[in-house]
Amino acid sequence: MTTGRKTTTLFLTVLCALLLTILGLVQEWPAWAWAALALVTAGAPAAAFKLAAMRRGPLPADFTNFLPAAPIERREHHVSRVALPSQWDDYDFVFSATVRWHPLESHGGEPVLNPAGLAVEAVLERARTLTEQREPGRASLVQHELSGALSRMRPDASGHLQVMAENITLTLHEPDQERLTKLAEVRKDKAVWEHQRKYEQSKRAYLGDDALKDTGSAVVWWLAKNDNHIEKTVADLGLLAQLTSAANDTDIPERLQGLIPTSSGPSMHAEREPTATDHFDAFLTGMGFTSEDDRRVMLTKQIADIIRTQDRHETADELLRRYDPPADFTAHADNEPGAPEHLS
Repeated sequence: MTTGRKTTTLFLTVLCALLLTILGLVQEWPAWAWAALALVTAGAPAAAFKLAAMRRGPLPADFTNFLPAAPIERREHHVSRVALPSQWDDYDFVFSATVRWHPLESHGGEPVLNPAGLAVEAVLERARTLTEQREPGRASLVQHELSGALSRMRPDASGHLQVMAENITLTLHEPDQERLTKLAEVRKDKAVWEHQRKYEQSKRAYLGDDALKDTGSAVVWWLAKNDNHIEKTVADLGLLAQLTSAANDTDIPERLQGLIPTSSGPSMHAEREPTATDHFDAFLTGMGFTSEDDRRVMLTKQIADIIRTQDRHETADELLRRYDPPADFTAHADNEPGAPEHLS
């Protein structure tokens, strides 16, 4: 604006001087008039600009709001794949970002020769404070937390710079991510297995300690299972007595022996005393569980497990040998001396 004013003043001064010179030559002015002409020519334009400026006054406040602000000196530096600790030992986050800063007013002291180093140090320290409190399995969530925490300009520890970061990415090393995925799968599978084991234990405890504790309990259980069909339950008394005897590895009470079905044939029991396995076979036959029926194997395994809880391993092994497929003999092997304890 000052340069334009000077140019205009010079132009008007020259123009006035030419006009007055022409007028003086035509009118043949005396010598003293030419001296006065020189003074007027030099002072008139400057006086005119001064008067105009006084009439305009200062710039309006609204106009000054549109004046450009003084530029702030800014710098940036990109950091890539810096390891930051997580809450778990040996599982580091991998941090990348663009670090930005601008210098603060100097108050004396030593000059900053490497402002990028100070800025990066300040950002990494702020990021580390957050990541070391977070689990590595939540890298994407922690990345967004860092984007918010580092989005504001803050002074570094030395007070020389204002620092922030943007374009932040946070990941894990690929092997660490694979390990975490496998750990998560194992935890889920273990939770399912624990539920299954507790369910089986609860079911065996219910059958052994309640439903099949004795013949009377078995009758009540069977009555509830058959929707209170009394006739069917009465018809199955002999079968229930055999099932209870097999489950508890005891002899059938004499008062109930007359109810035992004889479908196994008299010749089978003529040579030896009937065992719990024989009673169980009669029970399965009376219930109509054929050798092809999958329920036959399932019920045998459940009864064998109940018998083991009462330290009747021989009877349980005999049931498994007769009715369970060979692939399930691992249950027997787990109970041999020196074998690992059976988990279920």
